[in-house]
Order: sequence, then structure tokens, then C-alpha cells
Amino acid sequence: MKASRLAPLAAAVTVTAVGVGLTGVAVSFARAVVTPRRHKPDDVEVLQVGPHRVVLEQTVDTVVPGRYGVWTDGGRGHFRVGDVLDVTDGRVTRELLGVDRGVPRPGSARWNQYYYSGDPSTTLGLAHEDLVVPGEVGDLPCWFVPTASRGESDVWAVLVHGRGATREEALRALPVLHELGIPCLVPSYRNDADAPAAKPGLYGLGDTEWNDVEAVAQHALDSGARRLLVVGWSMGGAILLQFVARSPLAEKVCALVLDGPVVDWYDVLDNQARQRGIPIRLGRYGLRLLAHPVGRRLVGVRGPVDLRAMDWVRRAEELVLPVLLLHSDADDYVPHGPSERLAAARPDLITYVASSTARHTKEWNVDPGRWESAVRDFVTAKLEEAP
Repeated sequence: MKASRLAPLAAAVTVTAVGVGLTGVAVSFARAVVTPRRHKPDDVEVLQVGPHRVVLEQTVDTVVPGRYGVWTDGGRGHFRVGDVLDVTDGRVTRELLGVDRGVPRPGSARWNQYYYSGDPSTTLGLAHEDLVVPGEVGDLPCWFVPTASRGESDVWAVLVHGRGATREEALRALPVLHELGIPCLVPSYRNDADAPAAKPGLYGLGDTEWNDVEAVAQHALDSGARRLLVVGWSMGGAILLQFVARSPLAEKVCALVLDGPVVDWYDVLDNQARQRGIPIRLGRYGLRLLAHPVGRRLVGVRGPVDLRAMDWVRRAEELVLPVLLLHSDADDYVPHGPSERLAAARPDLITYVASSTARHTKEWNVDPGRWESAVRDFVTAKLEEAP
């Protein structure tokens, strides 16, 4: 008799325990989404170094064609690699294009998708100034790359890196913009390693960071710009879409260039849940916590993060500015499907440049000439059209 009475209680306890456990998984997933990743461990092994080639262990990155960099000695050393020359027995031989610092030798290293490492002056030979721009959460470090003549230009560019990246991500775009005579501002934003932390030190996925872009845009306008070109990679694209949707300075923007952008966070994070072996419905539960008053306290975010407001496939009709959208169908982090759907919904505004082979935001690496040509043609055309 006692056993029969205890059975429902045991079942209830079990259901509660399972519910608490699943909520814990959902909270952990949501927290990982909004937490900056400070430590980036080495992820590739250098096996052999010669005068003109280097042998690396075979990984999903090291076999992809194109130009890349490799950080060595905990980031103190850096060299650049080019074409894949051979792949045999887990070993990838690539062309050694140059050594920027340190002495490359066998050992643990970290893959650099940006190709370049350093600042515009030391890496590209483009004179730059180190600025700080006052922002909502503090002073934002910023590179300013003027035109070659330092003459006046009424169009300035603001270049915004992606989640967990650094300003180095934007280095690949500077030469073509410099060639076009466009002064460039490349800022860090809140919660970057070299920028102020916004309490509680978590990402807003674009919902808060756009305020930092607004501060940099205002600096450009105060310094002589009349129009703005904004360029973003990955989450940088999500940040810029919030900026042009919510800032009064959007009226000064003449065009956007977006590389592998997040235009639908749900799609991106569903993909991340699958890669982590988390059921999609459980991952979605975690994302709903970001907007819920109690849920966001569990995750640790201060204000609600509304992912629906950052779904630009759903909001496609609200776009009013021309966009160059570059995305690879081999993107392993931000799937290209939402970009394709957004481009199909707004062919009047969006120039879509599809590619293959390139992994996340590495379209330039695989084919620099094609990337730069697309940017050059788009920007030139849009600047000529603008009043």
C-alpha cells in the first residue's frame, strides 16, 4: 500500500529532476552563446618548416585552398601560407608566403583565418592612427586609416568584426577601400579583449553593440564624413543591421557590405545546437530564456535579447539600403540559407555573391581577386548613384 502511494511521488520527483536537468542544459547553451571566448587554444600542429613550404597536420581548415595565417609561440610568432601543394597521410604541405615575426618551427600553433596579423601600418603598409572613440560603455579603441593623400573624402567606411574576432578580421578589406579613396575606421566594441566590458560582460548579439557602432559613426561625421559605408563580418553584420534599423544616423549610410552575416540568429543557433548534439527544441528553449525576465537572470544577461527583432528574413520588407551580401555555401558556422532567402526577398536592394569551398567569412581567403572585385564594383556603383 505504501509503495503504491509513493509511486506518484517518485514519478513527480523524476519528472522534476529531468525538467531541472533539461533547463540546466538550455541555460548552459544560452550562456555559451552570449559569453565572449577569451582563451583561444592552439588548434593545429606544425610538422615541418622549409624555406618555401610548410607541412601541417590535416584538419578541416588546413586542406581548404586559399591564403591563411598561422600564429605560433602563443601568438608571438606569425607566418602566412598559400596554395595546398600536397595532402598525404594526414599531412598537408602548403606554400610558405612569408614570415611576419618569430621563427616558424615545428610545434603547436593556431590557425589564422584573417591571413594578416598586426595593425594596418605594420601588416599592410597603410599608414594609420590609433584612436579612442568615447562610447556608451567607455572608450573604444579604433584604427583610422586615412586616404593616401589625406585629402577630404565625403564617404567614410566603418568596418565591424564578428563575434569572438578582433579588428584584424577587417584588415583584408582595407586595401580595396583605400584604393577607392575611402577613409576607414575599424573599432573594437564592448566586451572585446581590448575594449570596455559592458556589465555583465556578455554579448547582446547585436542588440546592444550597435550603440558602439553609432558612436564611431558619429565620430566619422564629426570628422568630415557626409556619408557612411558600413562593412561587417558574421555577427558584425547583425550589429550593422541593428544600427541601420535603430540609429538616427542610418540616414547617413549609403550602403552595407556584409560577409557571412548573421541575418537570422535562430537558424545559426539551431545549427550550433546540432553540432553540439543538443536537440533543436531544447536549444530553442535556451534562446527563449534570453528574452524572459526570469530566464535571462539564469543566463546572466541584464536586458532582454530579442532574437526575433534580428530576423531579417522575416523583416526583409523593412530594408531600405543597398546591400552587398557575400556568403559561401560551405560556411560551417553561419549557414548560407537565410542569406539566400533574404536576397531572394529583396533583389531590388541586395546584390548576392554566392561562393563555394570557403568556410566561415573566408571568401576573401579562397579568392581575394573575386572578393575585392565584387566590393569595388558594388561600392563604386552605389557611390555614383547616391546624391
